Amino acid sequence: MSLPRFYYPNSIEIHQHLELPKELAHYMQRVLRLADQSQVTLFNGLGGEYQAQIHFSGKHVAAHVLAFTAIERELPWQISIAQGLATGDKMDWVCEKAVEMGASAFIPIAAQHSTLKLSGERLEKRLVHWQRIAQAASEQCGRNQLLQVQVLHTVAQLCQQLASDSVLLFCDPDAPQDFPTAIKQATAHNTNHWILLIGPEGGWSEEEKKIALNAGAISMRFGSRVLRTETAAIALVGAIRGQLGWID
Repeated sequence: MSLPRFYYPNSIEIHQHLELPKELAHYMQRVLRLADQSQVTLFNGLGGEYQAQIHFSGKHVAAHVLAFTAIERELPWQISIAQGLATGDKMDWVCEKAVEMGASAFIPIAAQHSTLKLSGERLEKRLVHWQRIAQAASEQCGRNQLLQVQVLHTVAQLCQQLASDSVLLFCDPDAPQDFPTAIKQATAHNTNHWILLIGPEGGWSEEEKKIALNAGAISMRFGSRVLRTETAAIALVGAIRGQLGWID
């Protein structure tokens, strides 16, 4: 039986005695009702995981670090999801499932047709919220490296900052290229970082399409059906994993 897993936001060393954050201590004691001296797994998002034993002292919980295991559960190369801002809890859902599917970064995109508009303090709170979702999803799925929630971009800003060793896949139901053809073209670039550009509920504007294609993006459609924005990214990552034989 696997040990309960928890994200610890600071450095961890073998034989170290850690005072756990109040929120984590409360979750262990009051929500999960773990017993004193239980064995747990800790990770800090920097790679590998640590076996530890927890000790209760009133409402305080400490962890004595016993061992380190250099294990990772990452995809062979990086996939970033650039997701057009969507309403309701759709962004939360995409962020959580992106972690489970193995994506390395989550980039919110302020698309021209996005109904949701974020700025200022509201935006900052939402970015923190998505990073916490990524931490919780990593605890559940066994990843020891955290998906990184990046700052809000427009399509133009993303394209301007595109690294030379990255491939941009522009998802468009009206694209002339189908999925297998686009993936074959992307693999020919011989790079280990792919960025999936997923439109919001209202889709991409013609201006955004031109910006992406002028930046060298590979435009592709995914089947004959138009997927909801919260479905597209996860379905595409799963399809890419299957197409490239990433079964682990």
